[in-house]
Amino acid sequence: MRLTGGQIVAEYLARERVPYFVGIPGHGCLGLVDAFVGRNDVRILQVRAEQAAVHLADGYYRACGRPLACFTSIGPGAMNPAIGLATCYVDSTPCLVFIGDAHTYMSGKGVLQEVERRRDADNLRALEPLAKRCWRVTKIGQLPGILSRAFRTMMSGRLGPVVIALPMDVQAEDTEVDVPGPIGRASSARTAADEGDVGRAAELLASAQRPVILAGGGVNHSEAWEELRKLAERLDAAVITTLPGKGCFPEDHPLAGLLGGSKGTTCGNTLAKNADVLLAVGARFADETTSSYRHGITYNIPPTKLIQVDIDPYEIGKNYPVEVGLVGDAKLVLSQIFEALSDRDIPSKPGYRAEISELRAEWFERLAPFRDPSREPVTISAVLKEVREFLPRDALVVSSSGNAQAQILQEFPFYEPRTNITTGGFSTMGFTLPAALGAKLARPDRHVVGIAGDGDFLMTIHELATAVQYEIPVVVLVLNNTGWQSIDDLQVAAYGEDRRIACDFAKPDGRLTSPDFKAIAEGFGCYAEQVSKATEVKPALKRAFEAGCPAVVEVTVNKEFPYSGGIAVGWWDVPVPTYLRERRAEYERAKIEEVL
Repeated sequence: MRLTGGQIVAEYLARERVPYFVGIPGHGCLGLVDAFVGRNDVRILQVRAEQAAVHLADGYYRACGRPLACFTSIGPGAMNPAIGLATCYVDSTPCLVFIGDAHTYMSGKGVLQEVERRRDADNLRALEPLAKRCWRVTKIGQLPGILSRAFRTMMSGRLGPVVIALPMDVQAEDTEVDVPGPIGRASSARTAADEGDVGRAAELLASAQRPVILAGGGVNHSEAWEELRKLAERLDAAVITTLPGKGCFPEDHPLAGLLGGSKGTTCGNTLAKNADVLLAVGARFADETTSSYRHGITYNIPPTKLIQVDIDPYEIGKNYPVEVGLVGDAKLVLSQIFEALSDRDIPSKPGYRAEISELRAEWFERLAPFRDPSREPVTISAVLKEVREFLPRDALVVSSSGNAQAQILQEFPFYEPRTNITTGGFSTMGFTLPAALGAKLARPDRHVVGIAGDGDFLMTIHELATAVQYEIPVVVLVLNNTGWQSIDDLQVAAYGEDRRIACDFAKPDGRLTSPDFKAIAEGFGCYAEQVSKATEVKPALKRAFEAGCPAVVEVTVNKEFPYSGGIAVGWWDVPVPTYLRERRAEYERAKIEEVL
């Protein structure tokens, strides 16, 4: 068939069953967007900022395991996806992004929105560090092959985003072409680990008295939930998670050890540091997961023996020495280990199970003062307790970086996979609202609630217009503390009460100022209300969901340290200026204990 470059893209996305093409049209992608006129198999969704397009696609994938595609114009439109791409790249989320580009025959002339002083048509290079692979199509005949390779790259091995730059003339020219068939998940054939290494890992695990499994985001990407549960029960192993791994193991299971690390729990850290054998699956051992590698705070590696499973060999042994490294897909490798244990006698560990239960109960008892519903203004902890009691087990909860996320990770139990949708290693703000839209598009049958601080919400509040335009009935719970409260808390914890600066949203005379979120949301066409007490949260959520349209519930929350946030556990390497002599000395003593 004879197709233009834009039509080739449209046809290929349809064959891959990509339901939405998300972005903002501009002169740099006019030929691409026009190719979707009259099509019903791929629907174009407009957003209000290109960053939000990628966050929406990210949330969609995390909710259902299927990728979306995004498009932008040239210039600023092409630069705006950077934050979304980086979020996807660090968290290994697939997303296909097309950016408009200068005409091939005018590259280097400095056409409108071209970056060309060092290299002609150089816009794409700004995005290269943020994607698994980037392509610039210079001839229309290259496009079918590049599309197939891009999708395969995105969906195989360690998943991640890819970018294709489409010059304006390539979008509009035509050629006789055979559009490739869908590769779907065929490209992600599961990779098995070496059988000898699997046997060594099984031997270590079978003899362990205090085994712990650290489940990372790779467990969710591989959909290895059942394999994880079966292996944990076979070993009587405690299961702790990373930020993106939370939700892959039901947190009311007797073996659930909750979260470890600097944003973790005393339960998770105690289990991790006392483990004799640690099986890490799809986890990068980043600084927050490890309490910045300070020995004995979250991990004791060594003497704890580490078995590390990862699809990416680069991660094996990168941050801790391994006893056994297993390169392969999490789902398949966990099955291999389970099979290797089939003929081994593994005694039950009733005392260990009891200890896990006690540690979990102690953690929630420690949270009790923060969850006190009578405290005013209401704490985030008290709000989250009400939200968890209100939502069904299978509800999707979306969050971004900040106190809301930190306390969800510490305090909010998840019971089913793909229900905790949160930004991980890039710690992005502004993710909550657009990602919640993507999650609701992916799972229209589920409750979807975004929980955001006011600073997070303000970064992408414009996407309420997208929610209203497409009638996407998400509910956003805005926890309003009139400032960058998580950083304010960090200033107090690390530097001292008298070192607070630049975090409150305050006028020159010191009076706090906040937008009227209820009025703003109503102005967009949403249902909205404001509440201030713990007892008001459930009724407000009920009304918001029953409204059947996009809804915003604002809660004024406590901003007095320490009730402004949660309980600090673990350790995080936040350098202290030398002029704060006493605190600097304390910091240096702790830093000596880091294992780097």
